[in-house]
Amino acid sequence: MNAKGNDRAKSRSAARLAAVQALYQREMEGTPLAQLLHEFHQHRLGATIEDVTYAPAEQSFFDDVVSGVDARREEIDGVIAAKLSAGWSLERLDKPMRQILRAGAYELIARTDVPKATVISEYVDVAKAFYDKRESGFVNGLLDAVAKDART
Repeated sequence: MNAKGNDRAKSRSAARLAAVQALYQREMEGTPLAQLLHEFHQHRLGATIEDVTYAPAEQSFFDDVVSGVDARREEIDGVIAAKLSAGWSLERLDKPMRQILRAGAYELIARTDVPKATVISEYVDVAKAFYDKRESGFVNGLLDAVAKDART
């Protein structure tokens, strides 16, 4: 991959992680979408917080994932719920996991410009930022199942 392509991949990875954080904040605090996007644009994407510099994120990609999940949440939740094991519901998953799965499922459904393997790999990496190996394996399996239906 050339340097430009690598920079884009890094900025999209940063956008995905930020999108999961924004979706989590929206679920926890009910922050209105426009305010949430503005807050992330001004204070989070590429910012330095507590001596940690966040990688510059592709803002339009971040906006699309956050807005897309927000607009299509009922549909996305139905797609995810259909792939959960019997006796499990979306509500039983902890909040960060729900956001990872929602963002990944959104990309698989709506962002056909992004290869399936890239989407799955990226959200497995996001899961590793929050969880142990078992949970990242769960993300891999669930998003792979979603992809089989979404990308036929």
